[in-house]
Amino acid sequence: MKPPKQSQPSAENPEPDFGQELEEVERSLLSLKERYARVQRDRQQQAQWQQRRDQLKHNKSQTPEIKAELRHIQQQLERLELNLESQLFSWRSLKKPFWQVVRFGGMGVIIGWILKSYAG
Repeated sequence: MKPPKQSQPSAENPEPDFGQELEEVERSLLSLKERYARVQRDRQQQAQWQQRRDQLKHNKSQTPEIKAELRHIQQQLERLELNLESQLFSWRSLKKPFWQVVRFGGMGVIIGWILKSYAG
């Protein structure tokens, strides 16, 4: 009796590629979860800073300390706003759609030139 033939990964066997793809998806999911947690933290912190700013603005006595704290709060709010905006849009998220627009837009221009040369 012959021993059963061992299955070797070959070019026809997509299993190694599937494993790599699965690992990539897991890394992407982990990255997305981390980014979501950062956005949630930043939004919560932004709400706290805005609440403190509103409290200080409604204070009748505007001492130099209060004005300095208001400037500090405004700087923190600007930093958080910038973080939130930069986390929403990144080159990685726009890379695939960008190249699809370039590819299909370029094909449209080429097809247009060809049709124009035949029509003209």
